[in-house]
Amino acid sequence: MASRSSALVWTGIGLCVAGAVGLVVGGLLDVDAADPWASVAGGAAGLIGLAVTLYALLVPASTAAAVTASGTRSVAAGGSIGSVATGDGASAAPSATPSPVSAPRPVTNGPVAASGERSVAAGGGIGSVSTGDA
Repeated sequence: MASRSSALVWTGIGLCVAGAVGLVVGGLLDVDAADPWASVAGGAAGLIGLAVTLYALLVPASTAAAVTASGTRSVAAGGSIGSVATGDGASAAPSATPSPVSAPRPVTNGPVAASGERSVAAGGGIGSVSTGDA
């Protein structure tokens, strides 16, 4: 299954190809008759392009990626993780940089899995991790 952004890109490419084919055919057949059609097609393509762009920017993408944590004391998150401690008496020190939770980072579209003992996996950034005992 293609991602939403990939589908939007292919929609844009399809509109460009259709517009180019229409201009070539119109130019070969009758330039005077093609002029009003080109104006209408250009306006329609512009409005459709604007609508697709606004949709891509404003509608949040679904987070359908599989997130699993199957190991003992393992942690998995589909987004960013600020601080994690999986050991006995251990604590994860806050990172010197802003927390990934407050500073958004790209999130993976694929599955996120932490399957080993005390493993940590994130679809985004990881700030600080401590997996050993104190």
